[in-house]
Amino acid sequence: MKLSDCYNHRDFRQLAQRRVPQAIFDYIDGGADDEVSKRRNAAAIEECDLVPRVLKGVKDIDLSVTVLGQKLDLPVYLSPTALQRVFHHDGEMATGAAAAKFGTLFGASSIGTVSLHRLRKAFATPQCYQFYFHRDRGLNAAMLQSAKAAGVEVLMLTVDSITGGNRERDKRSGFGIPFRPKASALPDFVRKPMWGINFLTHERLSLPQLDAHVDLGGTTMSISRYFTEMLDPDMNWDDVAAMVRDWGGPFCLKGVMAPEDALRAADIGCSGIILSNHSGRQLDGTRAPFDQLAEVVDAVGDRLDVMVDGGFTRGNHVIKALSLGAKAVGLGSYYLFALAAAGQPGVERALGLMREELVRGMKLMGAQRVSDLSRNNLRFRRGADI
Repeated sequence: MKLSDCYNHRDFRQLAQRRVPQAIFDYIDGGADDEVSKRRNAAAIEECDLVPRVLKGVKDIDLSVTVLGQKLDLPVYLSPTALQRVFHHDGEMATGAAAAKFGTLFGASSIGTVSLHRLRKAFATPQCYQFYFHRDRGLNAAMLQSAKAAGVEVLMLTVDSITGGNRERDKRSGFGIPFRPKASALPDFVRKPMWGINFLTHERLSLPQLDAHVDLGGTTMSISRYFTEMLDPDMNWDDVAAMVRDWGGPFCLKGVMAPEDALRAADIGCSGIILSNHSGRQLDGTRAPFDQLAEVVDAVGDRLDVMVDGGFTRGNHVIKALSLGAKAVGLGSYYLFALAAAGQPGVERALGLMREELVRGMKLMGAQRVSDLSRNNLRFRRGADI
């Protein structure tokens, strides 16, 4: 199977599984506990039907949106994700190059493998920083100032990870930070020689946002353990309000699900929120973000930008979320499998296919621009109130 044979998320997933060791594939693919929420995210979107309009004159489609003060050419963005250079040796550099080519937002994680400054220098497209709030308040202040100095436009504070989710696939494989394969997993790595060659012959893996501040003691720590031991479970609304003031620019909370929390975010001056259950990787059994979208938009959509992620792998999935009032949709495993499979060309192909699907879908829906979409375009098979 070649990259040119990939036409959808399933194809990218299959190609990635062939090219990277199983431990890495499982980190991208897995969820918490029984992975109920991971499956539910996709199922919720599928239970919503589109109702197209015809004869609307839609020769030219405009997919552009403005979200968190940033003008994007697409209503989708590449959700920041940790450890991208483990998936592919180019990591965030490949992601950023693809995002810049398609005129959309991307970003780095606190556990990213390329520095904010390097990414900002390389790419002019809007960038965000996915910020994890650590127990070490001095580290938090230093990371915030570093993001400011780099010229990052958007601070994205993740609030659903104050302790680690039970990611059993990662426990079995030993996937963690710094990345060191378990001896028992070495035969699988041998079967994927090109990944190993690239990993060993390219720039040494590091965590630029953390290396100067966090000493992991030379041991490998699971992502779950990292969240549990390093992040601050006492983080509260006062802490976030202080960060909003200190940042002084577009600020959003990632991991909001309840309308009450969305209202509180608006009250303390957040520019936006991302409805997210961390792709089912934290608290298993949560409601799907898509199912919460209409309720949250109704509560705060006139006060801040509401975005959503979790399970979106098709253009028509994105159109459904936009019809419910989302300002933009975050892509996760959709582009990460493409990155793992083929680096920058993979992410570019994934974004190209997404753009084609969006243009086609908008034409078939009778919508020339995103603002033409509304809840009149939708029906829920289970009779949900929208």
